[in-house]
Amino acid sequence: QVRLMESGGGSVEEGGSLTLSCAQTRAAGYTGGSYCMAWFRQVPGKDREGVSRINWSSTQVYYADTVKGRFTISRDNAKNTVYLRMNNLKPEDTAKYYCAADSGFLGPTTWAIADEYNYWGQGTQVTVSP
Repeated sequence: QVRLMESGGGSVEEGGSLTLSCAQTRAAGYTGGSYCMAWFRQVPGKDREGVSRINWSSTQVYYADTVKGRFTISRDNAKNTVYLRMNNLKPEDTAKYYCAADSGFLGPTTWAIADEYNYWGQGTQVTVSP
């Protein structure tokens, strides 16, 4: 079992920055493999949207076109934590952001499919005002 806990959300003005964190904890005795981590976001009435994904070794990273150049995903495996640095935030970035984990291989056409992920956090709200 893997548990994910997001933090770092909040309210900022357009052009501002935030850094989200997702701490991963595993049940005692867990002997499963390593996980790829991703960030999704969702606004009421819409499907969950893939924002970014990073593999275990940080050698494979994907971004949604809407955030490319503004957001940066990273991870610290020693701390079991993944981060999402969000710069130049826009009102359309307003959403609840979720951390997700999976142990499989997802490529450029599948990484943003929410159903491919095994574990999810509870989400953290990000609100960007004009």
